[in-house]
Amino acid sequence: MSGSGECRLEGLCIKASPLGENDRLITILTDEQGIVRLAVPGARRPKSSLAAATPLTYLSLQIFGKRNLKSVRQIKILKSYSGLGKNIECLAAAQAITELTFLLVGNNDKQQNYLSCVLAHLDRIYLYEESKEEDIKMLSMSIQSLIHLLAIGGINLPIHHCCKTGEPIIPPLGNWEWGCYYLPSEGFSSREDPQSNLKINASEVALLQRLLFPELPIKSNGELLGPKKVWLKILFIIETWISTQLEKDLSSLKMLREIYS
Repeated sequence: MSGSGECRLEGLCIKASPLGENDRLITILTDEQGIVRLAVPGARRPKSSLAAATPLTYLSLQIFGKRNLKSVRQIKILKSYSGLGKNIECLAAAQAITELTFLLVGNNDKQQNYLSCVLAHLDRIYLYEESKEEDIKMLSMSIQSLIHLLAIGGINLPIHHCCKTGEPIIPPLGNWEWGCYYLPSEGFSSREDPQSNLKINASEVALLQRLLFPELPIKSNGELLGPKKVWLKILFIIETWISTQLEKDLSSLKMLREIYS
């Protein structure tokens, strides 16, 4: 950084709002500083060279200023995800990522691997192709993206150990009498608990555990593992876990539920 406070910064724009008559206030997710808010002078003027500062664009920025709110001098678009608005499923999945990011990442809050994880999931959503048949792949992709980000953000879904005993949860596949009990304030109990209002079977637990891996759980024939009702059940778990742990509901998850219900 120079004496004038000038430096370069790369990050994903996750929010943009008007600032004064012609300027724009943008919120950037970065590797180095977590969430950063910047003023973009003249960005709302017609044909402004800084008009590229819009949500869901990955940017290289030249910034300056010594005040708390620094300003943008130059912008270069490294990648645009504006095409995510092509259908409502993709849009809801992308919005869920940005909503959760505001809850997990703060100002000057360096989160190693968080930005790269967000970009990887946005890439996958961007490349999604709709099927003519009933398709729940976007629902599963959205759920997995949130599980990954929760883990990086330190609010991971503790599906591998019993919240009561600390013992490993190893689902006995094929045993339909076995069950695990979900508690939004604690996690998962391998023992029946009267405070739990949701029981999940062995195959559902195994599916949840597999969502921590990088790839979606796919059968040998290329189909997604698990029927829609199971994915909606997992969506409920994610919704209530976020709501309880972070004390905030994600409106985009309500949108996803309405789309797939």
